[in-house]
Amino acid sequence: MFVLIHGSWADSHFWDSVAAVLRSQGHTVYTPEYAGHGNDPNKNVTHAMITKSVVDFITKLNLHNFVLVGHSFGGTVIQKVAEQVPNRIKRLVFFDAFVLKDGESVADEFPLQMRQGFEQLRAMSKDDTIMLPFPLFRDMFVNTASLEEAKQMYAVVTPEPAKPLFEKLDLKVFYSLPMPKSYVYFYQDNTLPQGEGFGWHPHMSSRLGQFRLIVGDGDHFTDTRTRPAMVAQKFYEASRD
Repeated sequence: MFVLIHGSWADSHFWDSVAAVLRSQGHTVYTPEYAGHGNDPNKNVTHAMITKSVVDFITKLNLHNFVLVGHSFGGTVIQKVAEQVPNRIKRLVFFDAFVLKDGESVADEFPLQMRQGFEQLRAMSKDDTIMLPFPLFRDMFVNTASLEEAKQMYAVVTPEPAKPLFEKLDLKVFYSLPMPKSYVYFYQDNTLPQGEGFGWHPHMSSRLGQFRLIVGDGDHFTDTRTRPAMVAQKFYEASRD
């Protein structure tokens, strides 16, 4: 059983194709939506509200023994969800996802120029959100896509609530959990610079202590749409016994 948690500038439909492949292979898959995203008109949300959305979903459906996958910003969400329902989770899988240190925010993991750019976009918005300009989305999120694919994916991008990206998280409980963990790293992912103190792997993945590493040839967004069977296979490899 998989519970898939999307990242920023996305909603639960991000997983539609990957979830369909996993279900066709006999897996049960859930893709909860969280506060400030999807059809929620309220963008004034906190990280705790986002986490509560997922925890409430899990407890309402009484889910147990599932693999909890977090993509990108969703990595911080599964870190906090794991603190609240550790006994229900079989394994955590971080998919090109943030693994924050205790007391850190997502924005702390941005290079200075990127952080300043996001702060400017935040200041320009009327509702404390950040909208990705297409050129940035094209180069950093969907760098392996064709222009046509990039435009199609950008058409469903919505402004991201800014506050949760800048909130510092208490993760002391997370780092005390003995839960099995995996990291799925796509080496053409260009969202963060890889190396020199930034990036997904090994910079953030190594914080997990003992973990299983699964790598793939893909970028940050494109493959969930264009090669969902490949992504599903990586999740299976990351999660299997």
